[in-house]
Order: sequence, then structure tokens, then C-alpha cells
Amino acid sequence: MGKLTVRALRAVLGVVLVGTVFVQGLMVWALVSGSDPEDGTLPLTAFRVITVLGMVAVQVALVCVGRLVTMVRRGTVFSHAAFRYVDGVIGAIVAAALLWFTVTAVNAPGQRDDPGVTVIMGGIGLAILGVALIVLVLRMLLAQAVARDVEASRMQAELDQVI
Repeated sequence: MGKLTVRALRAVLGVVLVGTVFVQGLMVWALVSGSDPEDGTLPLTAFRVITVLGMVAVQVALVCVGRLVTMVRRGTVFSHAAFRYVDGVIGAIVAAALLWFTVTAVNAPGQRDDPGVTVIMGGIGLAILGVALIVLVLRMLLAQAVARDVEASRMQAELDQVI
């Protein structure tokens, strides 16, 4: 991965991280200060709490991707250390899907006249879980690459001993 690509990705990750912290701050301020223009009704409060938790999931994924980018730049991504960051991304995506299903459940009573919205929101939740499955497949590919890299290193060491 080129230096320009790494810098651009880090810049994007940084901007998104700052944005999520800003949104979290606004949501927490609205919850704590009582300056809620909507009178603090239960669904709105629940949506704000879910938003704060969703931003945590995004932040976990951003930090993990940032660490993986660092590993790619150093050439150490094909190691067992990368798995914890990939697992962090998978966990963050699953958490985001569960939070989306919670949003769907909180929103469902208001959609009695048009239940299609709830069905569509459920479909979006399934699509988010699908992204987690795609990352899981990529994790399996990483595991194969790490195993092959270890095997190649072992064979190179044996060859060096023979020569």
C-alpha cells in the first residue's frame, strides 16, 4: 500500500473518528442537560442512547482498521497479531447490526399503519450482518495466508540449512 493511500485513509479515519465523538457529545449533552426540544419522550431517549452506543461500535471499527493499516504499512499484517483487529471489526459490525435491530424494534410501534418500513429496516439489519460475514470470510483468507507464510518461512529455513 502506497504512502499516499495510507495517509488518505488515515485522514478519512481521523475525520470520521472526530465526527463520531462530536455526535456522541451532542447526544450525551441532550440526555444529561435536559435541554431536549422534544420533551425527552422515551423513544427519543432510546434513540439517543442507541446512537451513542452505535458511535462506540463505529469507533472500535475505526481504531481496528487504523491498526491494520499500520500493520500493512510495516508489512506485518500477515501475522497472528492481525486477528485481534479483524475480530474487533467483526464484533463492531455485529454490535452495529444488533443496535439497528433495536432501532427497528423501538420504531416498530409507530409504524403500525405502514409495517413495510419495519420490514425494510429488518432487511437493512440483515445486510449489516452480511457485511460481518464478508469480513469473517476475509478473516479466513487471512488465516490461510498466515499459515502459508509460516510454512514458507519454515521451508526457507530448512532450505537454508541444506545449502
